[in-house]
Amino acid sequence: MAPTVMASSATSVAPFQGLKSTAGLPVSRRTTSTGFGNVSNGGRIRCMQIWPVENNKKFETLSYLPPLTQEELLKQIDYLIRNNWVPCLEFSKIGFVYRENSRSPCYYDGRYWTMWKLPIFGCTDATQVYAELEEAKKTFPDCYIRILGFDNIRQTQCVSFIAYKPPGSE
Repeated sequence: MAPTVMASSATSVAPFQGLKSTAGLPVSRRTTSTGFGNVSNGGRIRCMQIWPVENNKKFETLSYLPPLTQEELLKQIDYLIRNNWVPCLEFSKIGFVYRENSRSPCYYDGRYWTMWKLPIFGCTDATQVYAELEEAKKTFPDCYIRILGFDNIRQTQCVSFIAYKPPGSE
C-alpha cells in the first residue's frame, strides 16, 4: 500500500475577472409624483445656482447665514457653554485671512485676531458673554468681533463664529 500524500491547506485567490454585469440587479425607477421628474438648471429651479465671486468674502461658521439676532447669538453661546468650552472674544479691523508677509505653506496673515480681555473662564451664563460682546462693540465699533469656544482639556479651539460686523461691511 502506497503512502498517502496530504494536500497543502493553502488557499488560492481567484484572479480579478472584471466587473460583473448589472443586468441581474433589480431596476427601480423614480416616479414623477415626487416633483423631481424634470429637474433642470434653469428657470424656477435654483439648486445649482452659482454665487457671485466678486465682493463675496465669507468668514467661518455661520457666515453664510443672515446676521444672527440677539436670541440666536445667546443660543450659540449657550451651546458652547453646555459643551464646557471656554468662551473668548477676539476682534480685528480687517477680519479676513490674507497673505502679505509670507507665501510659505500654512502661513496666513489675519489668522489670529487680538483677544478682547481674557477668556471667560468659569462662565455659566450666555448673557455674561453677550455683555462682553456689547462692551467690545462700543469700544471697537469699526472692527469685526468673533466668539470662540476653547476646550481646555484637549487644548484646542472647537467653535468660532462672527458675532459682529462693522457697519458698511455687509
